[in-house]
Amino acid sequence: MRRSVYVVQWVLLLAGLVAGAAAFAAGPDPVAERMLQAQTASGGWPKHLAGKAIDYALPFDEAARAALADTQRRDDATIDNDATTREIAHLAQVWREHGETRYRDAALRGVDYLLAAQYANGGWPQFHPDHSGYRGQVTFNDDAMTQVVGLLQDIAEGQGALAALTPLRGEAAADAVARAISLILDLQVHIDSVPTIWAAQYDDTALQPATARSYELPSLATAESVAIVRLLMRQPTSPRVVAAIEQAAVWFDAHGLADTAVERVPGEGRRPRDVRLVAQPGTVTWARFYDLQRQQPLLVDRGGDIVASLAQMSAERRTGYAWYGTWPASLLTRDLPAWRRRHAPEGHGAENP
Repeated sequence: MRRSVYVVQWVLLLAGLVAGAAAFAAGPDPVAERMLQAQTASGGWPKHLAGKAIDYALPFDEAARAALADTQRRDDATIDNDATTREIAHLAQVWREHGETRYRDAALRGVDYLLAAQYANGGWPQFHPDHSGYRGQVTFNDDAMTQVVGLLQDIAEGQGALAALTPLRGEAAADAVARAISLILDLQVHIDSVPTIWAAQYDDTALQPATARSYELPSLATAESVAIVRLLMRQPTSPRVVAAIEQAAVWFDAHGLADTAVERVPGEGRRPRDVRLVAQPGTVTWARFYDLQRQQPLLVDRGGDIVASLAQMSAERRTGYAWYGTWPASLLTRDLPAWRRRHAPEGHGAENP
């Protein structure tokens, strides 16, 4: 069966070469060309150049070009802020459209970077090869690791433009995904022996919730856990997978703030002038973080001081971070019921792992 899938994928590769000839005649893809320039020695991509977030839609400015030309350029490849996964996905798409092997080869180097960066325990650090500080932690923050696993699963399953990479890295990607899912199931936090959700980052050896930035203390992380549950819902069902999903759903149901909404007071530019919680019947809001003892909202100011409310937080942190949101709402009302209809129609959710 696997051999027949790979034969089909090779046929698609050849068809892409033929179909892409006309597209390439129109000239190289400027975004892809900039991605080729930004790729680091390890095969991954940075999220910044010359201190600024990379915007591939725009030509590199003088400072960025100088940074790329520096023979002592630091290898700051990362999976943070969509880096590396977005480049692999775009290059694979352009390879399918243009048939230009430089794009395919760069995408493959990116996949090899992800495979090499994976820890033996199945997790990924936020940065690789730079594991200094919290960069070496197993990182779910901002969906870093879940996006990596999703992309590798797309390669393993031959999804979309990434199917072009399946004959070349499909088996390695499938193995990496299997190890990652096993770790994710192990990392679901238990408090007083009761399964809850997941932390945003974990110590890479002890595999316990860890501190990243000063205001990101060990805690339960709502937004990241929603992405993890969606990733688990993509996996083949097993008693352990089903239990993890259902246990997380129970936790989300129990910890939403009923009849509460987030109000953002418009300000100049993208950042609001203020953020506060307000009463709004029928609306449920969740804190971004919950403490590991009482499982109550955890708010931490820039210096690491825990505060009791948004009003007690400095304006810079109050308006510069998403402390509250509705991340689990669509999961609970739409995605989870649909998943249950497809995979758990007889109430398997109460099973223990």
